[in-house]
Amino acid sequence: MLKIYKNKWPELFFKISCSRELYMPIEKDGQIWFGKWNEDAKVRFDELNTVKSPKDFFFPQSENIVAFKAKGKNISILEKRDESQPFVVFGIRACDAESLKILDRIFLAEPIDTFYKTRRENATIITLACSEPEETCFCSTFEIDPVNPGGDIATWIIDDVLYWQSLTKKGHTLTEDVKGLFEKADQQDEEKIYSHKKGVKVILSKLPLQDLSLEGFKNGNMLAIFNSPKWRELSQACIGCGTCTFICPTCHCYDIRDYDTGHEIQRFRCWDSCMYSDFTRMSHGNPRHSQIERFRQRFMHKLVYYPANNEGVFACVGCGRCILKCPVSMNIVKVARTWEANKALEVKNDE
Repeated sequence: MLKIYKNKWPELFFKISCSRELYMPIEKDGQIWFGKWNEDAKVRFDELNTVKSPKDFFFPQSENIVAFKAKGKNISILEKRDESQPFVVFGIRACDAESLKILDRIFLAEPIDTFYKTRRENATIITLACSEPEETCFCSTFEIDPVNPGGDIATWIIDDVLYWQSLTKKGHTLTEDVKGLFEKADQQDEEKIYSHKKGVKVILSKLPLQDLSLEGFKNGNMLAIFNSPKWRELSQACIGCGTCTFICPTCHCYDIRDYDTGHEIQRFRCWDSCMYSDFTRMSHGNPRHSQIERFRQRFMHKLVYYPANNEGVFACVGCGRCILKCPVSMNIVKVARTWEANKALEVKNDE
């Protein structure tokens, strides 16, 4: 375990940025986003979550894939892949770090998405343990530990001291490059970190969503959940804006389109949302005609379909962004609470 005092943090950031692009939570126009570090950047480690997750670094909102040029009957294929250089994302919370594992199951499964794979290989993830979790947090529902956030390097901030622990080969490599700026943590530091973790866990235990249960979806009857009349009531408030999908760290749906630039045909990939009426539209039309069906699809995927195909792992990490940003306050917690109440009623009736 290493440590570095706050007055030397800018030197650390500069040292990292000399060999790798460095991205951190930075304040811009009054909001906190992951942005490229420079000496004038206002780094905000005190903010719990950025507006958007770091998913963008690995699965960009929009990216060029390939281009085509036609000359007579000949078609040329032009590689448009952006060269990915080594980079560091510093300040990722435990929930967002866990979301990358969920994306890995999608994009690194056969057939492997080589765009995603290249970025993951070039990235070093430095996580930051939570000190002040908020009322919208429910990561513990998914057995995520916010005081032991994982990544390639885990960090903790206590009393203007940054504690640094390398966890992987990539983490060790970066640590070797910057360790001259650090001091070695002693037994007193270890005790301080232990005490800090205990204090954060006390806060967590008192948050309103810490008792959230997903038992209503575990080992349940998939068809019964799918056909439940509760979806109609739950979906009535949804306006299909797609905000929840665009800020979600685990949503991974995308569309592929071709655009005629006048010189070539550019094929690009961009995020899509199951909440949109033209999502998965095919030649015969759309398989989900109503907002009820689209709303149901989103939550069935996260809470039923994905875990059924991924060893029980849910496609949610409890970051709470959807709670904060949904304009009509409809989110995954309300869905889970509905089935939690339904499960309790079933148990009572069995008794």
